[in-house]
Amino acid sequence: MIAVIDYKAGNLTSVVKALRFLGADDVVVTQSPQDVLGADKIVLPGVGHFRATQLLHELGLSEALKSALGEGVPFLGICVGLQWLYEGSTESPDTQGLGWFAGECERFPAAFEGEELKAPHVGWNSLEAIRGDSRLLKGVEAGSFVYYTHSWRAPVSADTAAETLYGGAFTGVVERGNVMGVQFHPEKSAETGLLVLRNFLEL
Repeated sequence: MIAVIDYKAGNLTSVVKALRFLGADDVVVTQSPQDVLGADKIVLPGVGHFRATQLLHELGLSEALKSALGEGVPFLGICVGLQWLYEGSTESPDTQGLGWFAGECERFPAAFEGEELKAPHVGWNSLEAIRGDSRLLKGVEAGSFVYYTHSWRAPVSADTAAETLYGGAFTGVVERGNVMGVQFHPEKSAETGLLVLRNFLEL
């Protein structure tokens, strides 16, 4: 069973549709910690404000996720779902992230290299510096384009599996073991996005 977590801020319909298009017929949209603990794979879609992830703590999902992730269950966070894997975000300083990855998500700067930088970062951009051992990005070539829409970004670290350049480099994909996240929307990223989701389903 693939648990797609509903915390009232995710692009659930498109994500579930993409997963089912790829042959996943056991997708369950849930807010239940029991479902999370019994899942074979877990997906956390997300759009909107980081504050919305507070519901994950209130529903007991954070502890269930920590347990499942610690036991090796494959996890994919999408957009804000990736950001939640970090310690927090300046978008909502009082809301804790899961802290699986070190660092804090920050807003794009107002300017970069003397030029005004628009936020949100919306549209197609490329994945660069793809890590050769990434299972999530198997078969994805450096320079492949994916679809973004976000104003906050995760820092580049040793867990970064691919970077994207906009106002400097930020983490487009993060991956350590069974825990993975993508800042872009794979369900809106054409063949590259479907390949990423297919790789996840085949873990």
